[in-house]
Amino acid sequence: MAKPDLIFTRGPIHTGDPARTRASSLAVTGERITAVGHDEVRELIGPDTEVIDLQGKLLLPGFQDSHIHAVFGGMELAECDLTGTVGVEDYLTRIRSYADAHPDRPWITGGGWSMESFDGGLPTRQLLDSVIPDRPVLLTNRDHHGAWANTRALELAGLTRESADPVDGRIEREPDGTPTGMLQEGATALVSRIVPPSTAAERLAGLLRAQKLLHSLGITAWQDALLGVFGGKPDPSDAYLAAAREGTLTARVSGALWWDRERGAEQIPELVSQREQLSHGRFRARAVKIMQDGIAENFTAAMTTPYLDGCGCATANSGLSFVDPVALRSYVTELDAHDFQVHFHALGDRGVREALDAVEAAVEAHGRRGNRHHLAHLQVVHPDDLDRFARLGAIANIQPLWAAHEPQMDELTIPFLGPERASWQYPFGSLLRAGATLAAGSDWPVSSPDPIAGIHVAVNRMEPEATDGRVFLPEQRLDLATAVAAYTAGSAHVNGLDDTGSLLPGHLADLVVLDRDIFTLPPEEIAEAQVLRTYVGGALVHSV
Repeated sequence: MAKPDLIFTRGPIHTGDPARTRASSLAVTGERITAVGHDEVRELIGPDTEVIDLQGKLLLPGFQDSHIHAVFGGMELAECDLTGTVGVEDYLTRIRSYADAHPDRPWITGGGWSMESFDGGLPTRQLLDSVIPDRPVLLTNRDHHGAWANTRALELAGLTRESADPVDGRIEREPDGTPTGMLQEGATALVSRIVPPSTAAERLAGLLRAQKLLHSLGITAWQDALLGVFGGKPDPSDAYLAAAREGTLTARVSGALWWDRERGAEQIPELVSQREQLSHGRFRARAVKIMQDGIAENFTAAMTTPYLDGCGCATANSGLSFVDPVALRSYVTELDAHDFQVHFHALGDRGVREALDAVEAAVEAHGRRGNRHHLAHLQVVHPDDLDRFARLGAIANIQPLWAAHEPQMDELTIPFLGPERASWQYPFGSLLRAGATLAAGSDWPVSSPDPIAGIHVAVNRMEPEATDGRVFLPEQRLDLATAVAAYTAGSAHVNGLDDTGSLLPGHLADLVVLDRDIFTLPPEEIAEAQVLRTYVGGALVHSV
């Protein structure tokens, strides 16, 4: 019997195995775990075995992100970055500095600004004009459901007071109808479609930049939630395929092919063909992404009852269903018949219900085929729909970082939902108690890709830096083991990586070492943990 290549010892080791959650030693031979236990594992050490003394540091299954936009995030790291601040003057200073540092760029692009920074969440073109009047500027907000343009960009796109809103978006306007510079949802494409496209080399560089960052956070696998052309963004599929063929893709990646919401079932044969073409090495695209609604902050998330106005009165707006909900049932049923996994963006309670109705139609037509359909975001879930997740086998794909008090929640969301509906937000605990399977992701670059920060918020329902002690719907907190499982075994289940997500003999050695045992920390200190090492298939891909 071959001796192990690696042995980790003097744990603790959190296995994710309900039958034995803790161990102190683990052996790896080739790409796979070959033994998990205690002192008996040390007896397997051979002359060429690398022994890693954990010295009390925690070994975990590698984290997996079940909803991320890695290529876009990596590309944005090289653009004008407005994350990490909410100050308008800071934004303008960064934009001017970036433009000065890149005088040859015909467009200034990037993003990461927060809606809370502006009155009503609406920045203006005049603010951008004050620092860059001569070059077009287009900057997406942090949730990537809107964009801020200067006057030059609007002019080049031909947007005037006579321009009509697209069916899936809105141009914010001044009193006379002139565009303000704020574009919501599908309206962003009216400008982004004329931005010079990225090159294949830039997309590949973005992927590799992202992969390095994600490995440093302990992430060994992910599902890219948008492979295709949308909102003027290029299709990132070629970057994944190139990296897989070159051997530079060290992560395991599942891709979700974009469902063109302006088309119908006639696109399914094309998706089948793309699935066959986009499969090489550690990359495969077996899911289809359907974006059913928008977001609550700009009132495009689909709700069962209307949004409120600033005075607390009902409006005529209940949000948008981007795909006709009746047609959605037939689309999902046909996709299920082709063994596609359907990855829904479903944020409002009507959007969630419409997605569940579509899954139910597929189950009624075919039974449960094991395609692991999942609903991402789940900001508002009607209590009547909670038990449908377990009954239908629909996975709850949660983004825990959003489940906390912060200005965008407190100022731009809760007042316009009303008390009852606001209490239905991010119901992680209720979903768990109703028997739902939980997976977890970040939606990066919308929010931080750091799984430890996400776990912290899932457990505490407070941001790591929060100082006011306010817990957001405390009854929806998760225990630490459940939160870790969502970022490991739960996301591995979504990603179809059944031999990952827990540390068992025979499983792939996708591992992460933290600098402390988070299971012995006070819950409010979870976010202080740091990643020391990340392994994929027994190969070291990050160390400090």
